[in-house]
Amino acid sequence: MTGLLARFWIALITATHGWRQATRTRLGNWLGALLWWCVPARRRVALANLAACFPAWSDAQRRTVARACFARVARGILDHAVLWKAEREAVQRYVRIEGEEHLRHVREGPVIAVAPHFVGLDAGGVRLNTMVRGVSIYARQSSPAWDDWLLAIRSRFHAPLLLARGADLRTAVRAMKQGMPFYYLPDMDNGPDNSIFVPFFGVQAATLPMVSRLARLAGAKVIVVVTEMTDDGYVLHVEPPWSDFPTASVEEDTRRMNAAIERWVLRLPDQYLWTHKRFKTRPPGAPSIY
Repeated sequence: MTGLLARFWIALITATHGWRQATRTRLGNWLGALLWWCVPARRRVALANLAACFPAWSDAQRRTVARACFARVARGILDHAVLWKAEREAVQRYVRIEGEEHLRHVREGPVIAVAPHFVGLDAGGVRLNTMVRGVSIYARQSSPAWDDWLLAIRSRFHAPLLLARGADLRTAVRAMKQGMPFYYLPDMDNGPDNSIFVPFFGVQAATLPMVSRLARLAGAKVIVVVTEMTDDGYVLHVEPPWSDFPTASVEEDTRRMNAAIERWVLRLPDQYLWTHKRFKTRPPGAPSIY
């Protein structure tokens, strides 16, 4: 994305701040349909992911979920207008929390908030930052203008510590020990380095086992947080901390994490980021899914 195009999209998104949610949703649906036809590479990735994870579904079922995912992604991008412009109290009303009592563990010691890639990911992260200063890792965007804008949104409240992907995770461990929850996005394929293969919907997926290792290193509790897109905003679901974690097996711990993500994907199938090449890295000798 060029700088000029990024600035155009930022201006368009910002302009929707005062709109009713239903109007912004309609525009998101329209943009999602446009992206479905204009970005065939991502369409093929989404359909390939769904075919791998849900082989029993019909082609029509997978296509319906994939198209809905594109609309959800487009609406999620537009909803950044609220995260960018709304006051703290308005953001808190827009993204309500279910299970807020479990956030008390943040005050009791180090916490890893496992936040899978659902379309409301940024909404949930910003909502948490209206309450407490946290630490997270982000992927740099190809457009500096777009990258700067997203960082500004994510940094609006409590000045979170945002680390670029590839940063030394000891910084995150120190931050957790200082009382900052770690908003950790665990379900991307970052290549074979430091990854292990564990099943995700029955498909061997290259997965970073960092939740298990960081929990052991920092003595941290692990909670799963998933942000659900709703008709009028978002709900940040906060689950109770895991018991008996970490175990002696990094592989079993990582499989447990993937199982938790699977449970939420089954609940919100069109809100998971199917456009990412989750199975880009394959076990030796395994054919490409894409």
